Amino acid sequence: MKSRLSTWRLWAKALGAKEGKDDREADTIAWIRTFIFVSYLVTNVAIVANAVSHWNHVECEKQSENGLIMVKIG
Repeated sequence: MKSRLSTWRLWAKALGAKEGKDDREADTIAWIRTFIFVSYLVTNVAIVANAVSHWNHVECEKQSENGLIMVKIG
């Protein structure tokens, strides 16, 4: 139990300055900051995953009559 409280204390300090009138209010603020951090993290992972999945996305459409290959990019 002490390890979990120590880990929470370190995480809360990593989020920023301790705010609030008492420990309960400071913990609530730390939870809100944690939620904001996780939402930023999920958003950034989604953006990067989308960029990586479309990296160099080239499809060969068909070969034209004069032998040139028509390429669809996108």
